[in-house]
Amino acid sequence: MSMKLCPKLAHEPCSKTAEILLLSRPREHLLITRVRVRKATTMAQQTTAQTLRGVSEEDRSETTGSGKTPPAGPQERVVVGCGGAALDFLASVESFPRPDEKMRTTELQVKGGGNVGNALTAASRLGLNTRIFTKVANDGPGKQILDELQGDGIDTSNVVIAEVGISPFTYVIVDKETSTRTCIHTPGSPPLEPQELTPTTINAFLTGAHLVYFDGRLTDTALILAKEATERHLPILVDAERKREGLDNLLTFADYIVASAKFPLSWTEEPTLAEALLTMMVRLPRAKFLIVTLGASGCVMLERHSSDVAESKTQNLEMLLETLLKEAEGLNPSQPSVVSSKVVKLTSNSSKRTLTGRLLVGTAEAIPSAELVDTTGAGDAFIGAVMYSLLAGLGPEKMLPLGAIVAAGSCRALGARTGVPGRLDTKVAAFL
Repeated sequence: MSMKLCPKLAHEPCSKTAEILLLSRPREHLLITRVRVRKATTMAQQTTAQTLRGVSEEDRSETTGSGKTPPAGPQERVVVGCGGAALDFLASVESFPRPDEKMRTTELQVKGGGNVGNALTAASRLGLNTRIFTKVANDGPGKQILDELQGDGIDTSNVVIAEVGISPFTYVIVDKETSTRTCIHTPGSPPLEPQELTPTTINAFLTGAHLVYFDGRLTDTALILAKEATERHLPILVDAERKREGLDNLLTFADYIVASAKFPLSWTEEPTLAEALLTMMVRLPRAKFLIVTLGASGCVMLERHSSDVAESKTQNLEMLLETLLKEAEGLNPSQPSVVSSKVVKLTSNSSKRTLTGRLLVGTAEAIPSAELVDTTGAGDAFIGAVMYSLLAGLGPEKMLPLGAIVAAGSCRALGARTGVPGRLDTKVAAFL
């Protein structure tokens, strides 16, 4: 069966129909395209990353809403990320389908996705140099995954490409009625094997890096990189979205952790979020902070401090969290902000565990219902802002609101990356 190829494939993104037709594209054509793209990327990517980001931001004028020159940023800082990159098939529907029901989409888009790809895209748009290590196949979806990453200035020169197989993809059902999304993921095949991470690749990937990010996937390979990064004294950020095989070991290398709302309770089996926060930080003594994202409710951050800077008094973490959450409720919902405790000795209700540190609550940006389109990738966008903040030297008082603004931007368009703002965005620029 012959399929018509998109005539604009080598020059610009295809139409929705053409993107789907790429799935049946003959393999011999893909091999020719792959060689051309890879050579061009390897030679020019590092020197054009900043230009690519600038073009990307100009093209997103409706998102950024500003023609001003952005403030100078840490452009020489490099963050590298290892994990999943995929192609998302995003179907927006009026309401989630019932069993055996047929319905039409209100909108369909095929866009790059995957946690590490999304987070690095946000970091790149904010001004960081970025590199990715992942695996795709030499197929149509794989080409689109790499093209979109390269379009945001992300270095893909270390990506493993399977000549035979399928690239990772996800069906995303966006329910307009409940403002939720449901993801049905198909992993790539063949999977990434640790032996595909060669010493040459490790050195090329980590040399010059200032921060290493793991999205919690590909843990066998991630552990190899984490050990090497630790030997090189590179800080590590880990995304703890849900319990996965090998994630426990990976977390022991983490200097910084960003977790989903459910993860601390699931991982520690503690009865409350406050006790789960304390338990995680005690079990993971290397971690400098733990952030738990709470969606529209903002986030909570527990930051470790040296015991000699704490006030003499001891505070119950459960009561302290309740107090800060109530204080945050009275803040302006249109402007993300932070409330913080002092550095104290923190205790829990049910154990003798203690930690010297401070607790912070960050508020989310309130998004009018008419502007809320899709929450896919909002947590990844938040992590991208955290990575930028760490390398730009921004404290939690700026980092958490910046993360909230970037995440809110991603929610205003269909897909994980479409609405992610860049440095030209007026709200973003206020925190840079």
